[in-house]
Amino acid sequence: MTTSKRAKKENAIGLLKADYGGKPTTLCKGCGHNSISNQIIQVAFELSIRPHEIIKLSGIGCSSKSPAYFLGMSHGFNSIHGRMPSVGTGALMANHQLKAIGVSGDGDTGSIGFGQFKHMLRRNVRMAYIVENNGIYSLTKAQFSATSDVGAEHKYYGENQFPAVDLCMEAIVSGGGFVARSFAGDIKQLRALLKAALSHRGTAFIDVISPCVAFNNDDSSTKSFGYGRSHELPLHELGYVPEEEEIMIDSLDDGELKVVELHDGSHLKLRKTESDYDPTDKMAAIKRLQEAEQNQEFITGLLYYDDSRPNLAEVNQLGETPLAYLDNDSLRPSKESLDELMASFK
Repeated sequence: MTTSKRAKKENAIGLLKADYGGKPTTLCKGCGHNSISNQIIQVAFELSIRPHEIIKLSGIGCSSKSPAYFLGMSHGFNSIHGRMPSVGTGALMANHQLKAIGVSGDGDTGSIGFGQFKHMLRRNVRMAYIVENNGIYSLTKAQFSATSDVGAEHKYYGENQFPAVDLCMEAIVSGGGFVARSFAGDIKQLRALLKAALSHRGTAFIDVISPCVAFNNDDSSTKSFGYGRSHELPLHELGYVPEEEEIMIDSLDDGELKVVELHDGSHLKLRKTESDYDPTDKMAAIKRLQEAEQNQEFITGLLYYDDSRPNLAEVNQLGETPLAYLDNDSLRPSKESLDELMASFK
């Protein structure tokens, strides 16, 4: 039998790449968040993941809108600001067989949701946790975020006086067993990291540098992406952001430093981890992150890996059948058991 043209485009479970899509994006043209969504679609297609076995979770912000743009046939929950980890923990306790993709931003994770983020890592909930990090509050017109560079200047908000939070550093010291950093324009590396994250037994954290084309375009910003006119506008007054092509780079060699020129003439320095770098050495990972911070570099790749810790479902011995699929007789003790328990308190 001749294989049809359609069949050639199907994955191992008979789905097309288009079956993993979502709604049309409403983000700015050229936004790095769209590149991340596209790579999630590609990875889910290549891994032949059944969409109904995925739950997408997010909080508030430009980043947290993006789950609407991929895996439209999957479960989804858009939580309140910073609370995505708690919602995800509850959902995965009810059904620990789901694969979870949590999408957050540097504000949603690094500020209001910081405690939630730390405790998810400590509990090792099985989730691919992606932070789309642009170092700015884009949705509310460009206030500094927790990952904004110290000394960064914005014409509306002056100079940032506070040191940046390194989310990868925080993930490592919080007990994270899979900690990585990538760039939205390095699709080959990002795709590989996403595949590994979805296969990890616990929390897999990826900090993705995903610059804002609309607001974070200062020459001194390490997270700038391109230029655009930004406006501090009253509600319902319209502004315009010029359309820009997304910036893509070739994958870096081990230890290679690449200076990426952005649309506005500013530059972003990226360095891939060295060939002799050991991602299982926790102290070496912390030291390497500190060195990168001093040099204003973003090292990319798998920064730290430890698969020895049990995840939350394993700690709680949830068994093969998810709680969501157990019948009432299995979930509730019998009347006789309750009577015996009450009698023991007399």
